[in-house]
Amino acid sequence: MTGRRLLYGANVHANGIRQHYLRYGGTGTPLILVPGITSPAVTWGFVAERLGERFDVHVLDVRGRGLSEAGPELDYGLDAMADDVAAFAATLGLRDYVLLGHSMGARVAVRMRRRHADAALGRILLVDPPVSGPGRRPYPAQLGWYIDSMRLARQGADWQAMRPFLPGWSEEQLRLRAEWLHTCSEEAVTATYHGFHDDDIHVDVPYLDVPTLLVVAGKAGVILPEDEAELRTLLPSLRVERVEGAGHMIPWDDFGGFFAAIDPFLDAAQPGRHDHR
Repeated sequence: MTGRRLLYGANVHANGIRQHYLRYGGTGTPLILVPGITSPAVTWGFVAERLGERFDVHVLDVRGRGLSEAGPELDYGLDAMADDVAAFAATLGLRDYVLLGHSMGARVAVRMRRRHADAALGRILLVDPPVSGPGRRPYPAQLGWYIDSMRLARQGADWQAMRPFLPGWSEEQLRLRAEWLHTCSEEAVTATYHGFHDDDIHVDVPYLDVPTLLVVAGKAGVILPEDEAELRTLLPSLRVERVEGAGHMIPWDDFGGFFAAIDPFLDAAQPGRHDHR
């Protein structure tokens, strides 16, 4: 786990648990990256390296994933994960930070802002969040997809065993997933998956009172045009960028397209830059 911008991995006690994170760059505006349902922090390293060129990046291992605290006694609900992020930022003294969440992490970011309106948050970047919830269209992925791949990883499966689950990924990407997927708690992932259908983040969206960008994966089917329209109604200031050729794991599918979508929004987060759009 080496990289030009990777500074170190560390732990912090926040919101009553041990939270592990990786820090990249170390200068510029702070940025907290919250990954998705089965993505330990290390799997976002290639994105954090690029972000670390301009930002002080902190990639979290969400509770029950990677090297953060786990166990059957933990609360794996959305509120707990949202409180983790707020406590993490406060404990490290981060201010005017960018909160970037992917998938589950984006839902965490939305809930965090409603629960912690006093957090020193500068802007929010939501990457293809599931918009499922009570009475809504279900999340397109099946729970068994996650459970089966995690159980294989816990048995010591190699990268080739990951290929049927993610046929478009490179060998390097699959090797990293095979190496780290076993660190994802089945209890945590199951709770999160059910939360995709039991928690309504739409009620939280109007509370996003800082500049907010939604990035939609054009080929994922997670956010449909009607979903985008509803979110715009709930938050008229919402900005939307689409990466048309990418699936849900946008940076894996189209790295350049991902950064083309987010760079203008992130530029405005830098000291001395102003967002006039």
